Amino acid sequence: MSAVYTTERLELREFSLNDVEGFFEMNADPVVIRFTGDRAFIDQKETEQFIQAYDQYEKYGYGRWSVYLKGTEDYLGFCGLKYSPEKQETDIGFRLMRKFWNKGFATEAAIACLDAGFQKYGLEKIVGRAMVDNQASIRVLEKLGMSKAFEYTEEGRPWVQYELKANDYASMVKRSLPE
Repeated sequence: MSAVYTTERLELREFSLNDVEGFFEMNADPVVIRFTGDRAFIDQKETEQFIQAYDQYEKYGYGRWSVYLKGTEDYLGFCGLKYSPEKQETDIGFRLMRKFWNKGFATEAAIACLDAGFQKYGLEKIVGRAMVDNQASIRVLEKLGMSKAFEYTEEGRPWVQYELKANDYASMVKRSLPE
């Protein structure tokens, strides 16, 4: 499957059945999913059913994308945007297999997703959520230039929401361009 977005090291692709094995393996790792609120898939068939039922691209034009090392079939995880009609907002989310942590991949993929959200899809604001204890994800959100908006409790666990508005992102991008 061809890349929807590319970065220096990564390709972001729409979910496909090529992702089943890697996605299942990633979500089977209790350390990977401990701060997500999600449960592991029962088996690869359930993973396949999730991918086949995923409808964010059709409904909103964007969604979470599988992350691969550029030019390879090495599945790292996923990153992308997700629209919530209940909250009427789009969040950025990322999840990588543990062997790819601490290499800058989440930040690199998330920057591509922010670019897409603000520049291609014209979003006014993108939020990011993390459990308060998930300091690694909070650091990624902060590296993206997001600001802490508020804390809340969901299913008895403390979470924090960060946000970034389009005009703040445009100012950040402008500052990072060479003169």
